[in-house]
Amino acid sequence: MASGGAAADLEDIQTVDLMSELLRRLKCSQKPDKRLIFIGPPGSGKGTQSPVVKDEYCLCHLSTGDMLRAAVASKTPLGVKAKEAMEKGELVSDDLVVGIIDEAMNKPKCQKGFILDGFPRTVTQAEKLDEMLKRRGTEIDKVLNFAIDDSVLEERITGRWIHPSSGRSYHTKFAPPKTPGVDDITGEPLIQRKDDNAEVLRSRLAAFHSQTEPVINYYAKKAVLTNIHAEKAPQEVTSEVKKALSS
Repeated sequence: MASGGAAADLEDIQTVDLMSELLRRLKCSQKPDKRLIFIGPPGSGKGTQSPVVKDEYCLCHLSTGDMLRAAVASKTPLGVKAKEAMEKGELVSDDLVVGIIDEAMNKPKCQKGFILDGFPRTVTQAEKLDEMLKRRGTEIDKVLNFAIDDSVLEERITGRWIHPSSGRSYHTKFAPPKTPGVDDITGEPLIQRKDDNAEVLRSRLAAFHSQTEPVINYYAKKAVLTNIHAEKAPQEVTSEVKKALSS
């Protein structure tokens, strides 16, 4: 019965959309598998580069915050547990987050690999992630560290605007949309995150330096880390990222 339902669903899809998806999958089948982590302080450009790399290499973009919200909304067993923790005001456990990443990796869009953004934040999380990947018979291929001085970040952060559904990011000075406040591709409104202000940034940077810099050292010791000069213009950073991923 399930296949009949799926066939009926396909009947309603425009031929051009089916062909586009078929061509995309054929192109993607030629791409090498890549399991990537993007690390960097807030405003370092991870969100700008992720969609570019995702499309270029046919990867899925795993943002832990988005995945947690999706798991809660779809009421998966792990999502129910995460919701219980959040409703009690507790942090969602590392094991739960790794479990949700594990679940996400089963999706067809993650077949060629993934970009993990915003996780791991601590060495303990990195170790748990490695354990889960080892059980799957795989491992992280490359970790890109978006290195940038704190002094450069404040101007970047306070001018940043996001297209929520795609993750595309803009900046009033460095990468403005064609029409102010509107996404170039969909025409939908952009938003500014509540925590994109100088005071919150300083607090988040302090947390990044204390918690996440040890993670950078952890992956450096595994010889999978590449430093990216994230203070450069976005196009230059993209070139550097692609060069790092082709090596």
